[in-house]
Amino acid sequence: MSGKAESVRQAAGAVAKPGEDNTKVKKLKIVGFLCNWCSYAGADLAGVSRMQYPEEIRIIRVPCSGRINPLLVLKCFQEGADGVLVSGCHPGDCHYQEGNLYARRRMLILRSLLAYFGIDERRFHMSWVSASEGKKWADTVRSLVEDVRAAEAEVKAGVPVW
Repeated sequence: MSGKAESVRQAAGAVAKPGEDNTKVKKLKIVGFLCNWCSYAGADLAGVSRMQYPEEIRIIRVPCSGRINPLLVLKCFQEGADGVLVSGCHPGDCHYQEGNLYARRRMLILRSLLAYFGIDERRFHMSWVSASEGKKWADTVRSLVEDVRAAEAEVKAGVPVW
């Protein structure tokens, strides 16, 4: 299976889980696309260090944040994701030289189009987390979950996205 097809399969699988019990307080479905070299290692450090962060995130490891097509982010929302996080190496530290700069450019454009698709901007985050920043990873996930919950509360209250 090609890398692109595998990413699409993983994204759909991270969101659609048959047989989940939704009768209790809604557990969010947040998809995180993490760079293999920095952000994934930062998330691993947070886990190994036993830092507390919300369990709602489902991680998909990608070679580089520059490989994430904005349509893949939209596909996650289409499949029912409550939030999406794209996380990569700090600018200037990319293992593939410029991949994170391409990702930043693409995701900024995507962010400006989210309202057009009826998606609250707070449901999408992009961050730079290095392998040694486990605490920053935990704080980033916590912030995303808070923002998604706030967006959900406004939707329930009838506040329009635009």
